[in-house]
Amino acid sequence: MQAFPHSTTATPTAVVVPPSLALPVIESVFPRQLHPYWPRLQEKTRIWLLEKRLMPADKVREYADGLCYTDLMAGFYLGASDEVLQAVADYSAWFFVWDDRHDRNVVHGRTDDWRRLRSRLHAALDAPGHHLHHPDPLVAGFADSVVRLYGFLPDTWNERFARHFHAVIEAYDREFRNRTEGRVPGVEEYLALRRLTFAHWIWTDLLEPSAGCEFPDAVRKHPAYRRAALLSQEFAAWYNDLCSLPKEIAGDEVHNLGISLITHEGLTLEEATDDLRRRVEECISEFLDAEQQVLRFAGTLADGTVRGKELSAAVRAAVGNMRNWFSSVYWFHHESGRYMVDSWDDRSTPPYVTNEAAGEK
Repeated sequence: MQAFPHSTTATPTAVVVPPSLALPVIESVFPRQLHPYWPRLQEKTRIWLLEKRLMPADKVREYADGLCYTDLMAGFYLGASDEVLQAVADYSAWFFVWDDRHDRNVVHGRTDDWRRLRSRLHAALDAPGHHLHHPDPLVAGFADSVVRLYGFLPDTWNERFARHFHAVIEAYDREFRNRTEGRVPGVEEYLALRRLTFAHWIWTDLLEPSAGCEFPDAVRKHPAYRRAALLSQEFAAWYNDLCSLPKEIAGDEVHNLGISLITHEGLTLEEATDDLRRRVEECISEFLDAEQQVLRFAGTLADGTVRGKELSAAVRAAVGNMRNWFSSVYWFHHESGRYMVDSWDDRSTPPYVTNEAAGEK
């Protein structure tokens, strides 16, 4: 099945979703949309990756577009200004590169390198302007993206974003230790950790600059809003685990909900796959209910004032983008070269990662 009537790649091809991973409800009830800025977004993020030396030029030419990082963000943050979407897309591309560096540090046992990077990212998050010219491109690129993200909303939003991302860095450290020790976390421990390593609250925070305003606590902490946001992110994390389970078992991975279920709940691979799929499908059905609750809540915010009308519209835009996350994530997993492991020469090493790009000398 083709996700768009006109493909986002130069050579249009139908996207074939394996039956075991197909979700007809996504394909029928969650129509995919794409921000009109997408073609320019793809081009500018490609240039940014080169300028910040986050990927070598040959890897950018060969793989950047096919990784579909910009497609993922352009399918999520609809309605964002071009400037906001560009900053978010560059940050997202950086996040994937960081994830690859983290993986290579684990694979090669580079504990000291990881500890240094962890410390530098914490420092850059607190003072990004002081790290724009850091010798490690990953730190400098992070600082650049954070400086830009910090320019859209008040300091209270920036402080919240920083607090949430400090927690993400620490979660990556816990994952590093689990993987190097070969320790499979229990199911509940894994679920809590996954919400951080997948950066649930970061992607939710970014709904606000996309909507053009910071949401007050009364919105962000409203049970329906928080529930809908969590479900959109849980879907993405668990669908990723479902798609990745066979290759991660083959690679002796420890961080996957299916692996936790097999290790700690005694499930077979087939049973774990069924459990993951059930959780994914429940996220979808529960979101459809939560979405309606948020829309009703948004209606109550339109209290006759200009501020009320604007906030109501912004919340509607945010929950609309939570909905977009389902289709964007779904198709991303079947279009991005990041998940086409069977086509790699070496299944243990992504072709878009080089030793130099991964911090090795």
